[in-house]
Amino acid sequence: MKRVYLVTALTSVVVLGLLILCFRLLNLTGGRDSLTVGFIYDNDESTPYTYNFSLAKDALEKKYGEKVEIFTASNVLDDEMEEPLRDFVDKGCDIIFFNGYSELVVKLAAEYPDVEFCQTSYMDMSGQNVPENYHTFKGEAYQGRYVSGIAAGMKIEEMIKEGLIREDQALVGFVAAFPTSEVISGYTAFLLGVRSIVPTATMQVCYTGTWSSYAQEKSAAQNLIDAGCVVISQHTDTIGPAIACEKAIETKPVYFVGYNQSMSEVAPGASLVTSRVCWEPYVLGAVDALMSNRKIEKVVSGRIHGTDVSAGFEKGWVEMVDLNLQVAAPGTEEAMNSAIEHFKKGNGDFVFKGDYTGADPTNPSDTCNLSTGYIENEKTSYPTFHYILSDIITVVQ
Repeated sequence: MKRVYLVTALTSVVVLGLLILCFRLLNLTGGRDSLTVGFIYDNDESTPYTYNFSLAKDALEKKYGEKVEIFTASNVLDDEMEEPLRDFVDKGCDIIFFNGYSELVVKLAAEYPDVEFCQTSYMDMSGQNVPENYHTFKGEAYQGRYVSGIAAGMKIEEMIKEGLIREDQALVGFVAAFPTSEVISGYTAFLLGVRSIVPTATMQVCYTGTWSSYAQEKSAAQNLIDAGCVVISQHTDTIGPAIACEKAIETKPVYFVGYNQSMSEVAPGASLVTSRVCWEPYVLGAVDALMSNRKIEKVVSGRIHGTDVSAGFEKGWVEMVDLNLQVAAPGTEEAMNSAIEHFKKGNGDFVFKGDYTGADPTNPSDTCNLSTGYIENEKTSYPTFHYILSDIITVVQ
C-alpha cells in the first residue's frame, strides 16, 4: 500500500513539474500578463460615433480588469495626431486604437515597430504597402444600413396604407457629412433597404461639410422635413437630426433612423431603430492576440485582407439597436431578422443589385450598372461603393 502512495505522490510531482514547465515555456514565447493600451478619439463621448467606439474600451476593461492599463485622448484632430501618439508610445503603450482618419498613423507606425497601431480604415487598403504593425478594421456598415432601411420601408408602407401619404410621397432624407464612398455606400444601402419594401421610394441627401455640427445637422434635417421627407437618417456625429424629427412629429408624421447610438431617449416619439458598427470584437481580439503573442489577423475573426479586417452580422461586427415597437409597423422585427439571417449566410451581394445605374459625383465618366450587382467590402474594410444612383437619389443644398 505504501508503494502505491509513493508512486502516486511521485506521479503528482512529475505532472506538477510539467505544468510549471509549460507555463514557463509560454512566458518564454512571449505570453503576457499585462498590456498598456491607448485609445485616441477624434471627438468626445458626447457624440454618437465616439461614444459607440468607446464601448470597446469599456468591454476591454471589463474583460481584463487590472491586466490592462488604458490611456485615452479625446478631441484629437486628424492633423494633430502626432503629439498624442508619440506621448502614448512614451507611456509604454503596446497597442493603440484610433477612430480618426489621419494619414499620420501609418507614417508613424514605421517608426515604432514594437507597437501595434490599429486604425478604423479611412481609405481603400487593397494593394497598399504598409508596415506589419499597422492594422485597419471596420464593420460592414452597409448591412446595418440596409436592415434599418427595411424598418423605414415598413413604416412608410404603413403610412401609405393608412392614407397619411401617397406612394409618390415616399421620400426619405439623409443628412450626410461628405460625399465619400463610406457615406455614399451607407445611404445607398439604406435607400435600397427602403425600396425592398416600397419600390417607389426616393431619397434626398443634404451634405453639411462637417462630421460634427449640431446646428448644421439639425438645420439640414429640418430642410429635408420641410421638403416632404417622412423618414430621416444620418451619417454625421450629433443628435441634431433626431431632435429635428422629434420636434416635427408634433405636427406631422416624420420618423428617425439612427446610426452608432440609439436616439430613443432624445427622440422617443420619432426614433424608429438604430444600426451600429460594433468595435468590440476587433479590439478584444487584437488584445487577445498580443496577450498570447500571436498575430492580430490570426486571432480576430473576420474577412482578412493582409492587415485589414472587416465583418458584418455573421461575426457580431454589426447590430441593430432599440427597435421602437411602439412606433414600428407590425411585422418589422420579423422582416429585419429575416434580412439579418440572409446576411449571415452570404456576402450581401443582394444589396447593391437591381435595375439601377449611377455615376461618381466627382467623375461623371465613372459609372455603374447594378444589373449584375456590386459586392461591398469584397477586398477592403473601407466601403468602396461611390455612385449616386440616377433618378432615385437627389443631392440638395
